[in-house]
Amino acid sequence: MSTPTGFPSEFIAYTRENTLVGIKAGSTRKTFLNIWIVEVADRFFSRSWNRSDKSWFTELMRTGTGQLKYGDRIINLKAKKLPADARVQKDIDLAYRTKYNQPENIFYSEGITQPEYANYTIEFFIDQK
Repeated sequence: MSTPTGFPSEFIAYTRENTLVGIKAGSTRKTFLNIWIVEVADRFFSRSWNRSDKSWFTELMRTGTGQLKYGDRIINLKAKKLPADARVQKDIDLAYRTKYNQPENIFYSEGITQPEYANYTIEFFIDQK
């Protein structure tokens, strides 16, 4: 079953109960890389930790497509870079700090919510092919 945003209800439940989701950006990558995803107002976002020139983030920016893996399920996605000054950025920061508040993750959740990371925020959409 899908929600009004197109994401399967199983995906939403999975992201609410788990801290990692697999991503495969573009069409040439063979394996999934685990990333953090946060939900804000029924929308899904992620940020690039490394901000590297060769990363899942830059490949998604280049191609606009990829896949997300949750458990043993895979969904096709599209992605769009979110403007750094988008109003939702502060809510995304809060979502990161709230979801990734385990002792081993606090350093990273505090880091990824610094202002310079707003430029590396992606919003995910279901690819309705």
